[in-house]
Amino acid sequence: MRGRTPFAVLVVMLLAGGLFGLLALNTALNEGSFELSRLQKQTTKATDEQQSLQHEIDQSSAPDALAKRAGELGMVPAGGMAFLDVPNGGKVIGTPGPAQDSPPVKKSTVDPWPMKASPAAQGAPAPSARPTAQPTTPAAAPSTPTPAASAGDSVIQLNPVSPAPHGGGNR
Repeated sequence: MRGRTPFAVLVVMLLAGGLFGLLALNTALNEGSFELSRLQKQTTKATDEQQSLQHEIDQSSAPDALAKRAGELGMVPAGGMAFLDVPNGGKVIGTPGPAQDSPPVKKSTVDPWPMKASPAAQGAPAPSARPTAQPTTPAAAPSTPTPAASAGDSVIQLNPVSPAPHGGGNR
C-alpha cells in the first residue's frame, strides 16, 4: 500500500494541474474573444463615422453647394469665356467678357477661412513681445507695429518714413 500512495498523489496532482491549466487557457481565450468583439464594434463605429464624414464632404463639394457658397462670399459667375485653340494656329474661340452682377456686389459677412482661437483666448500665455529694431537715424520716428512685430518677430524698417508732425518718440 505504501508504494501506491505517492503514485496516487502524483496522479491527482497532475489531474488538478491539468484542470487548472485548462481553466486558465479557457479564461485567456474568452478574454481574447471579448477583446475581439470590442475591437470589431469600435471598427464598425469608426467605419460608420468615416462614411458619414465622406458623405458630408461629397455633399459640400457638389457643384450646386460650391456655387451657393461662392454666392454667400460675394462671388459672381464668370462672364463670356474665350478659349485659345492652340492646335489650330492659336485662334480665339468665344468672346471674353467681364463677370456680370447687379451692382454693387454686397460685401460678404461670411469668413471664408475661419481661424482657430488665439492662444490668449484659449488660456495659454501670449508670446512675449520683443522690441522692434529702431532706425539708426535720429530724425525717424518708429512706425506702427506690423503683424510680424505683434507676433514676436523683430522688424527692421529699411526706408523709414518722415517723422510725424506731433514729434515722434517711443510710446
